[in-house]
Amino acid sequence: MSDLTLFFAPGTCAMAVQIALLEANAPFNARQLNLAVGEQRDPAYLAINPKGRVPALITEQGTLTETPALLLYVAQRFPATKLAPLDNPFLLARMQEVNSFLASTVHVSHAHGRRGSRWADDEQAIAAMQQKVASNMRDGFDQIERHYLAGPWVLGEQFSVADIYLFVVAGWLKSDGVELNEFPKVADHYQRMLSRPAVAKALAN
Repeated sequence: MSDLTLFFAPGTCAMAVQIALLEANAPFNARQLNLAVGEQRDPAYLAINPKGRVPALITEQGTLTETPALLLYVAQRFPATKLAPLDNPFLLARMQEVNSFLASTVHVSHAHGRRGSRWADDEQAIAAMQQKVASNMRDGFDQIERHYLAGPWVLGEQFSVADIYLFVVAGWLKSDGVELNEFPKVADHYQRMLSRPAVAKALAN
């Protein structure tokens, strides 16, 4: 039986952790939460992750949350799979730079369209945030297109968990009113990711 249990929900950033575990051929239990009915606010889950969000990963040493942290954990726990440049401080920091940008800037822009009530109570303020989603997502992916795709992967020739995270977040663009093909490098990267068996397996779940 696996010592790892991942709590996830389809269409969320938790899919990145699921793909990383599959890429690493790691044994893990997957527990899907139904966010639409509020399972993330169930007391049993809040005891696991008081934030009431996904992902959460139960390990032998305790529970970890936040996508960039979990991606690095998987890469470090299963180093033979080379999901991070663990022996290159600069490239490892670059990987974390990209993951931090995705988490702190791009994901937040996306969330303004769906969870504006986290930041404002006024309906007009929430509507104004929603109107900015497409332009903010374009700005974020313009940065990625111009600065964060050394090609064919984020770090150049080396595949890493940053590619997984980028793939998941790029999958949100259409629902945010942005066409993926506006960013040719990102679009090529997305198609490249679709050919990976771990990605296909995660999408099929």
